[in-house]
Amino acid sequence: MNRRFDCIIVGAGHAGAEAAWAASRMGARTLLLTMSRDTIAKMSCNPAIGGLAKGQIVREVDALGGLMGLATDATGIQFRMLNRSKGPAVQSPRAQADKYKYKDYIRQVLENASNLTIVEATAAEILTKDNAVCGVRCLNGDEYAAPTAILTTGTFLKGLMHLGEKQWPGGRLDEPASNELSDSLRKLGLTVGRLKTGTPARLTGDSVDYDKLQTQAGDEEPVPFSFLNDRIEREQIPCWITYTNEAIHKLLRDNLHRAPMYSGQITSVGPRYCPSIESKITRFADKDRHQVFLEPEDEAISTIYCNGISTSCPADVQGDAAADGRDTAGEDCALWLRD
Repeated sequence: MNRRFDCIIVGAGHAGAEAAWAASRMGARTLLLTMSRDTIAKMSCNPAIGGLAKGQIVREVDALGGLMGLATDATGIQFRMLNRSKGPAVQSPRAQADKYKYKDYIRQVLENASNLTIVEATAAEILTKDNAVCGVRCLNGDEYAAPTAILTTGTFLKGLMHLGEKQWPGGRLDEPASNELSDSLRKLGLTVGRLKTGTPARLTGDSVDYDKLQTQAGDEEPVPFSFLNDRIEREQIPCWITYTNEAIHKLLRDNLHRAPMYSGQITSVGPRYCPSIESKITRFADKDRHQVFLEPEDEAISTIYCNGISTSCPADVQGDAAADGRDTAGEDCALWLRD
């Protein structure tokens, strides 16, 4: 294989996939380095595209010839235009996607793209000559030459996973961290920082008692993300709404000292738009419940994402919270689970 390229993309998440697609379509000989082809465009957290302050960005990516809008239209399972009752300036499209079909769509497009080579490897060092990028060295010793390198590494650079008091290195669940590349960036004089993100436990689809939940349907006439599509013909899958309750709030308050966000174990800054349930009960102590959206992660509803209760609490506290939700009968129940 020729190891000289015009552009090397490190990381094949959403940003890396778009960068590789854009560079290859412009005629650049492009190399995409990823730890695994199976995780190209993997939807790691919430399997949703768009939303407030984000939907218009997907439209802009589409207008520039990107893939995200097309992939969402092809694999979306629920489409909703948010803020429809308000003016067009604040309306924003959002869609739930089948997270398995979404990544398969992106991977197949990239595998068939001209000028694009995909290699499974872990980038370890940015190579430079005369204070300019000249290539990338991988952990296995392979080197690839290019005058341009685009790093879209997401959570993997010396990533650290937290579950209560437990810590272990990792880029995502059951995936290794990329430890060497951040050391390379520091040697080049760049500053490397750390951000925090969180995700909730998932539910198995057949464990939920949907009869006790409020159903949230998609739009009757879904609006496509891509300007190349006129209609969405795919079947719409519902989401559901439920709430936390005071019993769960008390359990969380009693265990805040075990939550890394409050024990001092995590000091990084997290996103403002996606606070953990611990942050909600602390910041909004006057509220006796918080909304939880139960969102299917795939068309078969095999698993459900619990939007609104991301947490750093230990596994035993999460288990107790689920039990409190099930055993406290009433409309404020957090998670209705079938025994």
